[in-house]
Amino acid sequence: MSAERLAPPSAAAQGDARRYAPLPEPLVLHRGGELRGGRIAYETWGRLNAARDNAILLFTGLSPSAHAASSAEDPREGWWEEMIGAGRAIDTDRYFVICVNSLGSCFGSSGPASDEPATGTRWRLRFPEISVEDIAQGGRAVLRQLGLDQVHTVAGPSLGGMVSVAFVALFPGVARRLLSISGSDAASPLAIALRAVQREAVLSDPAWQGGQYPVDQPPRAGMRLARKVGTITYRSAAEWNERFGRLPLDSGAVAPVRANAFAPEFAIEGYLEWQAERFWKSFDANCYLYLSRALDRFELGAHGEPAALFARARLESALVIGVESDLLFPIAEQARIAAALSAADVPTTFARLDCREGHDAFLVDIPAFDAVIRRYLATTR
Repeated sequence: MSAERLAPPSAAAQGDARRYAPLPEPLVLHRGGELRGGRIAYETWGRLNAARDNAILLFTGLSPSAHAASSAEDPREGWWEEMIGAGRAIDTDRYFVICVNSLGSCFGSSGPASDEPATGTRWRLRFPEISVEDIAQGGRAVLRQLGLDQVHTVAGPSLGGMVSVAFVALFPGVARRLLSISGSDAASPLAIALRAVQREAVLSDPAWQGGQYPVDQPPRAGMRLARKVGTITYRSAAEWNERFGRLPLDSGAVAPVRANAFAPEFAIEGYLEWQAERFWKSFDANCYLYLSRALDRFELGAHGEPAALFARARLESALVIGVESDLLFPIAEQARIAAALSAADVPTTFARLDCREGHDAFLVDIPAFDAVIRRYLATTR
């Protein structure tokens, strides 16, 4: 889900737990323009209690679907399977968990890959520009669909961490608590530069065809390269050294004859190839471009002084988690969020985790994240 971990395979043969919430008609977008006939896909686990005060609203990273965990309706493993469920850190015996597929994504929510209601054809690049703020609006629409005026906690990792911060700023009082995981209040120049290169890989692929590529002939080369660059940024050099070192791609005493001198030779190259092949087959290129740009443009400070925004949000408490080895969303960005929360007199826990897996640690080092999230939620009983 890497923070970009992929959605599970097609649910056609295994059931589909998705539900849909209509967006306001029209949805007025943060960067101007509006969207008509829009919807947001979501899934839920657990049950609302009698007081209707145990809901956790969860936003995702860039590329996952709303399928965060398995359920009776859809038994496939979810992208955060080890964190959500009975007795797990986000305990579905206690909480009603709602996971939202981002506006602009390609797993049920309206986006460039969905059909425009007025024409019945794919939106493609006619889809209006979206922002992190618009994704937060999508989450609010889901709550309205469920008849919820307030949630126990709004949470999210990576892009979802950004959306969670935007949510509490845009909708004061709707979330009683904030759980921001490896997120940011504004993308760094390094992150913007890296994503610019990834987008260029897609845009320069002749198969992209100005966004008009056939569904069964996406810009494979561009998406593969974008995913490889992304994968490098999701992890850390320390993990690559420990996990792959200089191991050869093929185990065996005699090196195989290769097609050319530049063919993959090292194990790390093989891993990047595997990630690239999975990505281009499962995620729409136009959706990728839209969401990537939305990440770049978010800046909490554009809405006002962050501490003032958090004071207005009327949060009861907050947990901010960062990873020391995170290249893409450096821990200084999480420290900045935590400092603004504290300046707003919000009781805030800032967890600095020494995980080797970089930005993807929340998907990989489950024990570390389980412990800190479980401990925080236990204090909210």
